[in-house]
Amino acid sequence: MTHVEDELTSQPECWVRAADEAAGHRRVLPAAGERVAIVGCGTSLFMAQAAAALREGSGQGETDAFAASEYPEGRAYDRVVALTRSGTTTEVLHLLARLRGRTRTTAVTADPHTPVAEHADDLVVLDHADERSVVQTRFATTALTLLRAHLGLHTDAAVADARTALDTPLPEGLVEDAQFTFLGRGWTVGLANEAALKMREASLSWAEAYPAMEYRHGPVSVTTRGTATWMLGEAPEGLAEQVRGTGARWIAGGLDPLAELVRAQRLAVAVAEARGLDPDAPRHLTRSVILDR
Repeated sequence: MTHVEDELTSQPECWVRAADEAAGHRRVLPAAGERVAIVGCGTSLFMAQAAAALREGSGQGETDAFAASEYPEGRAYDRVVALTRSGTTTEVLHLLARLRGRTRTTAVTADPHTPVAEHADDLVVLDHADERSVVQTRFATTALTLLRAHLGLHTDAAVADARTALDTPLPEGLVEDAQFTFLGRGWTVGLANEAALKMREASLSWAEAYPAMEYRHGPVSVTTRGTATWMLGEAPEGLAEQVRGTGARWIAGGLDPLAELVRAQRLAVAVAEARGLDPDAPRHLTRSVILDR
């Protein structure tokens, strides 16, 4: 079993622990009514997108998500939350350093013994979700679970669905498809972005992601026999029928959307193995992006 396989199968237990610990982190996570930005890079950016949409959609305060390198310096926030598994990502550290003394910052990380501990005002450590793999799985979903629980939006059903996602076979023939499109709405747009990234990282697949209502504005043109379109969350009316009409495979996301992401992670590993690739050694990637200063 590869590192990424081992780590993605441990997600239900990681989610339970993060949800249980959320109340203990209440002081350093955004309070209702605060104006908040959530930042990250790569996978962490997509979790930031999901968390921001959840928070603002639940009425707990205006919340934006940015790549750490694209943070708008002239905009004022009550708190900035940085998601960083390694605690060493250059763009995140540079942003936290610039915000020091003028905006309260919280870093959610897997390793407290890294530079992020010196740059952030507050720290949330999810060391039980740390990973050996380059390709992120459990840290990302565990960080999002922590934030869902903090918002009062996590349920035991999500954990049960994650177990179902791990125990249920993938649709027959899906691994052989040539192209994959993931769709989301609201907070699940970030999850769709992450699902497509997993496919690209682990299996070098042609994979794309879009807001579901935007899919018909051009991207549907690549949909045909031998491709798959996967909806994370509830689909817009008529979309499933339109996709099936192209001859493509339609996958309805019937589980909790975060559990659907677990299924997509499994698909990425399965496609990699079918193509003779090692998902623990993705091409051109390292566990953390550390730029020369």
